[in-house]
Amino acid sequence: MNSSTSLYTASQVRELDRVAIEEAGIPGYTLMTRAGTAAWQELVTNWPSVRTIAVVCGTGNNGGDGYVLARLALEAGYRVQVLQLGDVGRIRGDALTARDAWQAAGGESVAFTAQLLKEADIIVDALLGTGLERPLEGVWLEAVNAINAAPAAVLALDIPSGLQADTGSVLGATVRADRTATFIGRKRGLYTGEGPEYAGHVTLHDLEVPDTVYRQVSADASLATLPPLGPLDKPRPRTAHKGHHGHVLLVGGDHGMNGAVQLAGLAALRTGAGLVSLATRPEHAAAIAAASPELMSHGVASGRELADLLERATVVAIGPGLGQSPWARALFAAVLQCRLPLLIDADALNLLASEPLQRDNWILTPHPGEAGRLLDMPARQVQADRFAALDAIVNNYGGVAVLKGAGTLVGRADAPVAVCASGNPGMATAGMGDVLTGVIAALVAQGLVLLQAATAGVCVHGLAGDAAAQAGERGMMATDVIAALPGILHQADGNA
Repeated sequence: MNSSTSLYTASQVRELDRVAIEEAGIPGYTLMTRAGTAAWQELVTNWPSVRTIAVVCGTGNNGGDGYVLARLALEAGYRVQVLQLGDVGRIRGDALTARDAWQAAGGESVAFTAQLLKEADIIVDALLGTGLERPLEGVWLEAVNAINAAPAAVLALDIPSGLQADTGSVLGATVRADRTATFIGRKRGLYTGEGPEYAGHVTLHDLEVPDTVYRQVSADASLATLPPLGPLDKPRPRTAHKGHHGHVLLVGGDHGMNGAVQLAGLAALRTGAGLVSLATRPEHAAAIAAASPELMSHGVASGRELADLLERATVVAIGPGLGQSPWARALFAAVLQCRLPLLIDADALNLLASEPLQRDNWILTPHPGEAGRLLDMPARQVQADRFAALDAIVNNYGGVAVLKGAGTLVGRADAPVAVCASGNPGMATAGMGDVLTGVIAALVAQGLVLLQAATAGVCVHGLAGDAAAQAGERGMMATDVIAALPGILHQADGNA
């Protein structure tokens, strides 16, 4: 796993620190100085017109990073004010050295008050770092709320104060940063749950820690930034024909929901599947065929009528617009009898939750509400620790799980979790999950193994959403993402 994309827990980052100091021989204060310097350079680069800086420091090493930044700003001629929270008598070690250096440079610290934030062009959050495990209260909570209420931009050091480093959950309140300068290793809570909302743009600074340190601390998650297309990462042979690229069977589209399975089918075609068949309500088949003649739309009234379609398919995806009627349940039962790779989405997940079973050759793609039903817990509990929820789904149901949402997670029992770095709020509209179903199913049909297809599919889907968002996030539709899919695949498959 590449250390630049590895995602670490707080305890793993502490171990990286320890190895860097004790085994690589880098003094702790050197690392702190490098952190403060990197953050200072990031501030100057991104806010060149700033002249007045408020650095809000706690009493730990995060505050020490802030003291280094404050000293460098003061030496560069900026107007700097350090606002101190916590008992200064508790400052120890490298943080105390950094504070002493700040004072030796002529700097002064004052007790934090919200009023002083109004004088700043930018606020540096150096309050708490990664060690927080309980909800904020008292003056710490007041300080975070005051930072968020101030008009100035915010640069967070390592992690926004109040954000749980492992899960991305909010501990009472969290600083809403415009940018976060994170150090040594990426904290996985920055990239999922509430992390993307509060961290802003995240930049990793490795502080010149050598690769030998990273090789000694294994991460169990990584940031997925590009689609890992594997055998599809090259142009198609000139002699290719549709039979070479798999046959996707999509099952769904109960009364009033035929659009869902149609969107999934179009996404599968745009992702490169050679053939796409739909099994839907008989009343919908003709309308879908008229609107999308590239899709082979079949009306099926019962599970028995699926047999011939299952014989011809490479992969089966069930759920888009499926509903939970007797018709839906009959089709779901029929699909479960086949040995093909399966993708289970939407109402098929709700049917599975009512009668749980395990299977190795399927991909489950729940959003937090569906994940909660699979695990018999509220969606808010899923969101409080998305990594734990993903692990529970995989352990209870087998196969590969895709936990959708900001920072979508993809995992399997014996592999690191992939966290998707692409996508945007414009994708929070009807039909986006159906598009993802079609994308992943098409990649399975073209020969990717399930975990690779799920990871690549999530990346392709997110990148297509980002491409569609260039016209604006508000008002984006699922069909806009479908239209962007070939361009993303063109960039990824070696044709560009």
